[in-house]
Amino acid sequence: MSRTFIICKPDAVERGYVGNILDRFERKGLKIVAAELRQLDADTLAKHYEEHVGKGFYNDLVAFMSRSPAFVAVLEGPEDTFAIVRTMMGATNPAVSPPGTIRGDLGTEMTENLVHGSDSEESAQREIGIFFPNL
Repeated sequence: MSRTFIICKPDAVERGYVGNILDRFERKGLKIVAAELRQLDADTLAKHYEEHVGKGFYNDLVAFMSRSPAFVAVLEGPEDTFAIVRTMMGATNPAVSPPGTIRGDLGTEMTENLVHGSDSEESAQREIGIFFPNL
């Protein structure tokens, strides 16, 4: 079994899409093994987005991700679960994300694109350690 990390971003929580997003993952056969509605703080976001610290968009990213609660979770499934989740999420830009994907069906803006998913097994392990260190 493989695990990956997701965030239903503040826009997904605000728009009431967390249940829809989780339902899609569960219908795919992925299991939720940890989850929490959480207000993300600047320190946690700095660890999570360490590769973006200091970039021009970083402050706007932190402002968005901390403006209201986000739903963080760990999903478990077959090998390369991260890749399954990334495919289901769709392209970062909802305007070009295909129908049937989360962003293609529910997204409206590139800067507020509903969901984050780890981009590799290594990223998943690192991100799970940040948000669920006892898992």
